[in-house]
Amino acid sequence: MTRPLPPAAVAVLACPVCGAALHEQPAGLGCADGHAFDRARQGHVTLLPAGGSPHAGDSAAMVADRAEFLAAGHYAGITAALARAALDGPPVRTLLDAGGGTGAHLAGVLERAPGAVGVVLDASRYAARRAARAHPQAMAVVADSWSRWPVRDAAVDRVLVVFAPRNGAETARVLRPGGRLVVVTPAAEHLASLVGPLGLLTVDPAKADRLAAALEPHLAPVAAVRHREELLLDHAAVRTLVGMGPHARHLAPGELAARVAALPEPVRVPVAVDVTSWTAVGPPAHDEGPASVAGPSS
Repeated sequence: MTRPLPPAAVAVLACPVCGAALHEQPAGLGCADGHAFDRARQGHVTLLPAGGSPHAGDSAAMVADRAEFLAAGHYAGITAALARAALDGPPVRTLLDAGGGTGAHLAGVLERAPGAVGVVLDASRYAARRAARAHPQAMAVVADSWSRWPVRDAAVDRVLVVFAPRNGAETARVLRPGGRLVVVTPAAEHLASLVGPLGLLTVDPAKADRLAAALEPHLAPVAAVRHREELLLDHAAVRTLVGMGPHARHLAPGELAARVAALPEPVRVPVAVDVTSWTAVGPPAHDEGPASVAGPSS
């Protein structure tokens, strides 16, 4: 049996067809214009734009690996750093996790913010199924991060982005005055001990510059902190770590298994991320409805 949707979380959502406010109905969500969106038996709601989305999101296997790795607590330090940045300042009531995957990081923030509610947006229906059960005060929505978000103007206190694409224009639109975007990005040394032996993708050295270029037309930086730690991982944890990210698309399963088997055990793996906070520049954008679609940010 699916749990009730948090009313305050539903209140931040907008109909992807007409832009009107959504309200809960027996079968899911609907707006005053009669557009209805069924809630899946797993608990999530799909609010894609007309015509759907070309982005399918992470596969079932990638999501399963992510759920296993995060449930083991390996990235608990990242979640704690995210929460400290997100909850800095006046009390936070509403959070939106864009590209939030299984909802594990959002759940960790909500545990530290009694009374707050959260919404996970993710293109993957497999991730949304898990995010729908991540926390009693959170709900999961299948949505396209590159298109207009099914979220009302100036509706949320915080937008969180952890290892996911950033859409600066949409973020600025949905933030309340004084609200913040909190972004977690990998630094150059993140997972460095695995990059060479496993043939993983490297972090773009210009990543920080690209982040700023994508966000600064719409948002201004206000704070930045570094999080560094070292994990001791067995081979099984290394395989799930690789499988849950973009590296999974570039390695054959047999090749990955052979390379992991050649590593020492346990493996010392550096975790290195930067947590940056941003605030909207100028007044929130006027809501012109779903026809006004924001372009992608890199």
